[in-house]
Amino acid sequence: MFQHPLISHITEQVHLTDTEIACILSYFQLQEFQKKEHLIQEGNICKNLFFVSKGCLRLYFMNEKGQEQTIQFAIETWWMTDLMAFEKSGESGFSIQALEKVEVMVITHESLEKLLCEVPKLERYFRKVYQRAYSASLLRVKFLYTMSKDVFYEHFASHYPEFVQRIPQKVLASFLGFSPEYLSELRKKKTIEKK
Repeated sequence: MFQHPLISHITEQVHLTDTEIACILSYFQLQEFQKKEHLIQEGNICKNLFFVSKGCLRLYFMNEKGQEQTIQFAIETWWMTDLMAFEKSGESGFSIQALEKVEVMVITHESLEKLLCEVPKLERYFRKVYQRAYSASLLRVKFLYTMSKDVFYEHFASHYPEFVQRIPQKVLASFLGFSPEYLSELRKKKTIEKK
């Protein structure tokens, strides 16, 4: 039987009854965004939490030089929002953009709070999601401080080959803290070394 990606992801962590599944789905809206379209723009009120059913998102901000600094990606079955702004219904310090055509399940903060009251076991599910996300963020910061650029790229490419294939070079360079030119040279060097 077909099961929605959101429900499949939740049931990896917690058991759900048919009634709970119907309740969960009733709180979410399916939305589609085209490649390069923004789901949230920096400075706007952040009202939504997004679960990626299909496609790839990025979270970024504009630095003081007017350059985009990508800090996070989300592919299928990953969540994304500006969490602090979402929790406070405040202005987002980040933009979220579709890197491909995207299908997302969307829930507002108010709806999420109601849903958590109706299906309390989702508290456990979201705790696990946030623990993994926080651990990954800490690891990325550690790698940025301790690995050379070459080693950091190799590590990322070997652990997340799907990103290297799907993400534009300029965006990947921004995430890794490189210039696009440096990443291009690094890729050329790696290609030559493999020959």
